[in-house]
Amino acid sequence: MSRVQLPVNVSDSGAAVAFCSRLSGTAPAKLRPGYANFAVDDPPLKLVLNSPGNGPGGTINHLGAGVGSTAEVTDAGDRLAAAGVVTEAEPGAVCCYARQDKVRARDPDGLAWEYYTVLEHVETP
Repeated sequence: MSRVQLPVNVSDSGAAVAFCSRLSGTAPAKLRPGYANFAVDDPPLKLVLNSPGNGPGGTINHLGAGVGSTAEVTDAGDRLAAAGVVTEAEPGAVCCYARQDKVRARDPDGLAWEYYTVLEHVETP
C-alpha cells in the first residue's frame, strides 16, 4: 500500500505517541527511543515522529487528511472526541482556495491536525 510520509519533529515523544495513537486509532508500527512511525490504513499515511535533536517540536504548519465527505469529517470528529481529544469543527471554512468542512485538533506541541473534505473550489485563499 502506498502512503504519504509525514515526518514531524516532537519535543516529548511519549506525549506525541499517545496523541498520535488516539488521532490515528492505531498503535505505532515501530517504536524506538525518540522515534515512532505509524502505518495508518485509512487514509494511507506513514507518520514519523522524531525527537530530540531533529529540530524544534511543532515546526510544521499543520497536517491534513482529505476525506470524501462531510459525514467522514463528522465521524472523525466524533471518534476524536470519544478518545478525549479536544476538537474544533470548521464547517464551510475557506482555506487553500476551497470551501471545506473540517475538524481540527491540536497535538501536545500545538501543531494543528485536520480532517477535511472539499465542498467546492473558490477563487480566494
